[in-house]
Amino acid sequence: MTTMVDDALWSAIGDPIRRSMIDLLLSGGPGTATSLSERLPVTRQAVSKHLAVLDRVGLISSAPAGRERHYRVDEAQLARAVAQLTAVGATWDARLRRIKRIAETIERHRTDNQGE
Repeated sequence: MTTMVDDALWSAIGDPIRRSMIDLLLSGGPGTATSLSERLPVTRQAVSKHLAVLDRVGLISSAPAGRERHYRVDEAQLARAVAQLTAVGATWDARLRRIKRIAETIERHRTDNQGE
C-alpha cells in the first residue's frame, strides 16, 4: 500500500511558524503580513516569506487590500493535506501492527525454545 504524498505541501506545513500562521488565519479569518507579524515571534519580512511558501503550495490565497494583501486559508487544499496525513497515518499504523505481530511471534518462539 503506497500513499502519494505531496512533498512540497508537507515541507511547507513542516515549519512551526507556518503552522502557527495557518492556525491564526483559521481562527481569526483573513490577515495581512503585518497583522500576522504582530502575533508571531518573527519579523514582517519573515512572515512575508512564509506566506509566499504557503501560497506557492496553495494552502493560502490572497487578495489585495490597500497597500497590503489579505491572506486566507484555502480550505480545499488544507483538506487535501489532512487526507494525506490520514492516509500516511493509516499506512504506518498497518506497518506497526505487522511489526508487532512479527515481534510477538519471535518472542513466542524464543520462549518455546527455552523450555526444551
